[in-house]
Amino acid sequence: MITFIDTVVPVAAQSAQPDLALPVGTTLDRFILSEQSAFPFATGELSQLLRDIALASKIINREINRAGLIDVTGAAGTDNVQGESQQKLDVIANIRFIRALKNGGEVCAIISEEEDDIILTGNLNGKYVVAIDPLDGSSNIDVNVSIGTIFSIYRRLSPIGSVPTLADLLQGGRQQVAAGYVLYGSSTILVFTTGQGVNGFTLDQSLGEYILSHTNMKQPRTGSIFSCNEGNVAEYPDKIQTYLNTCRQRRMTGRYIGSLVADFHRNLIKGGIYLYPPTCKSPGGKLRLLYECFPMAFIAEQAGGKATDGRQAILDIAPTDLHQRLVLYVGSPDLIDELLTTK
Repeated sequence: MITFIDTVVPVAAQSAQPDLALPVGTTLDRFILSEQSAFPFATGELSQLLRDIALASKIINREINRAGLIDVTGAAGTDNVQGESQQKLDVIANIRFIRALKNGGEVCAIISEEEDDIILTGNLNGKYVVAIDPLDGSSNIDVNVSIGTIFSIYRRLSPIGSVPTLADLLQGGRQQVAAGYVLYGSSTILVFTTGQGVNGFTLDQSLGEYILSHTNMKQPRTGSIFSCNEGNVAEYPDKIQTYLNTCRQRRMTGRYIGSLVADFHRNLIKGGIYLYPPTCKSPGGKLRLLYECFPMAFIAEQAGGKATDGRQAILDIAPTDLHQRLVLYVGSPDLIDELLTTK
């Protein structure tokens, strides 16, 4: 005679049991395809371009994760167009992204922080141009601190089939069709906008796929974080020093990583303001307009934030040079407004 005994599993034990069929979530590819319908002129090229950038970022993520094991940390022994010492991973990231964009076939020209002139891809039928900072915050590489990639995408102005021109890359921030960044940190996250809001995708290392993790990201209207290099505070304009004193009096938290992507991302999530004021050494500002300020300003505005040089919105500034430098204040709108009204 067989006796069947019903076993009652406690609720706590039930909740501890793994779900064997958890959904993976929305992959980047699936999201891009679903959003493509928002662009009546799109025939798939922009979607493919975003995939090319995502692929290159996965390769860079791999290189960063094993940097200490394959001797790619430290200086490369060369300087970029701005006269800044290039790190080995700067050079690697530049090569990887340029190669991915060339091979993808959708881009006719590229401007990179690491190259003096326009990079012609040879894809004369490509409909897009890209401005990119392949590895932002590279001085943090050797100490294992978060770094990133920043990119901006435009539809070309020159006729399809012709050689791209300087005008293709000096269109202005309002003409961006997409912009984004990749943060290589405790996890790797790709955040981008196509003018229809901001979404973030976290890289699932086990699948090798970006999965939608941050939907319709919004910048809090205010926040308790201010981010700037306070080591230079004595060189900042009086107005900025007054504003920073106000932040300290309110017991706001000072957080500065020294990587624009990392500082921007934290403030986008938590609310805060990022400041890169003019100094005696860089009276016109230091950040690059085309591949740092424009894309971050586009993302900020799409998330409900603001970006300014202290006089006008970043996206309203007319570019004049491929490597033009600028002052940047970006973050929660109430904090930006307060900065602008500080005497």
